[in-house]
Amino acid sequence: MLLRYFYDEKLAHASYVVGCQAKGEMVIVDPMRNIEPYLALAEKEKMQIVGALETHIHADFVAGSRELADRVGTKMYISDEGDADWKYQNLEGIPHQLLKDGDEFSIGNLIFKVMHTPGHTPESISFLLTDRGGVADKPMGIFTGDFVFVGDIGRPDLLEKAAGIQGTSLSGAKAMFKSIERFKALPDYMQIWPAHGAGSACGKALGAVPSSTVGYEKQFSWAMQFDDEQKFIDALLDGQPEPPYYFAVMKRVNKVGIELLKNLPPVTAVSSYEEITQLIADGKQVIDMRPAEDFSQGHIAGTLNIPYNNSVTNWAGWLVDYSKPLYLLINPSQLDDILIALRSIGIDNVVGYGDVMKILEEATSLESYENITPLDAKSLIESGEVHVLDVRNQTEYDAGHIENAQHIMVGTLSKRLDELQTDKKIVVQCQAGARSAIAVSVLKANGIHNIVNLTGGYMAWQHDVLNK
Repeated sequence: MLLRYFYDEKLAHASYVVGCQAKGEMVIVDPMRNIEPYLALAEKEKMQIVGALETHIHADFVAGSRELADRVGTKMYISDEGDADWKYQNLEGIPHQLLKDGDEFSIGNLIFKVMHTPGHTPESISFLLTDRGGVADKPMGIFTGDFVFVGDIGRPDLLEKAAGIQGTSLSGAKAMFKSIERFKALPDYMQIWPAHGAGSACGKALGAVPSSTVGYEKQFSWAMQFDDEQKFIDALLDGQPEPPYYFAVMKRVNKVGIELLKNLPPVTAVSSYEEITQLIADGKQVIDMRPAEDFSQGHIAGTLNIPYNNSVTNWAGWLVDYSKPLYLLINPSQLDDILIALRSIGIDNVVGYGDVMKILEEATSLESYENITPLDAKSLIESGEVHVLDVRNQTEYDAGHIENAQHIMVGTLSKRLDELQTDKKIVVQCQAGARSAIAVSVLKANGIHNIVNLTGGYMAWQHDVLNK
């Protein structure tokens, strides 16, 4: 048997290649949209990709199953559980098999058995894997998708918070309790292969270890320690992070399908400062993807700053308007990787890019903003000259914040500008300084300029001010 692990750090997403080497066939579990790494592995191993398995309709990335079906004719193995709202659509012409609890199918000598595991979503399924190429007649492991993670379990509130389906948090939590009870009955030796790791918004306490076992999770995962349903529900729903706006978009595109990558129009070059300023004047979105420190020292008015790093998909998913054309100011050598990252969450409306350094060199006017230390911020606060804006998550704010700080999470900021107190200078603050820099760019792009960024965020405030 062949088992390979693929991990997208920007999405904290894990996918798996599982293959029967005797038969020369492999399948992908929860494939990412960029299927090139799978194709490369198949060529290297001289195997054929025959299937794509999805544990559920994902909310945080575009699944690559339809890309695989188009490129190499793979069969989609997808859930037929849940009600009518959670059925895959537009499958005409795509080989597929609809799966229910207890169903089995074979890939060479490998047996996959379906276990319905609702809670995170109503249609969620897990795949128990048995390798019958040798003497084994029992499952060796389970692909849990967003059901069970290392140290955590899938959140049941996404349908309500991201998709707006009222009442689903409680019903999902109740379903999850029953699914966990069923999970506990599995043999302790079985391996667990989840679809996400630390940093994913699909749970609240995911571990950074890529895999675990049923027995280990039963002993040490917080979610496995409850016998009382109501206590379990209360603990599961408490402290879940805010889901990015794009989650609602992903649910739709993974359910009904999205344009194939080969059909997307080319991204054209924008070569001048005048072109960029005109695009901004015309209401187009322009994102400067340099590091925050560089952006703070000089940028074109009206541009947002979302640095190209491992958090880029998260913040792009919060801040990009999917309905509007998008232009990028980047290092051109990074274009292909940036497009892979943005398209992984369905941002397909990227129509142009510019060489940021060349365009800035010819700029006739640039804006900047100031970064201040915690001690400087303390002096301004004590003088009454400023208003503090905390842009962290709710749980971070609740755990401790600067006195009288207003709380607006950075992802929601552009929709809540009318709540800001703009009669004073605004000190923008997060946990370590990265999110507040993004927030400053949001404010400046919306015409609010009397602002400064707190370097080091609340962590630096605690160290330099509270602990002195």
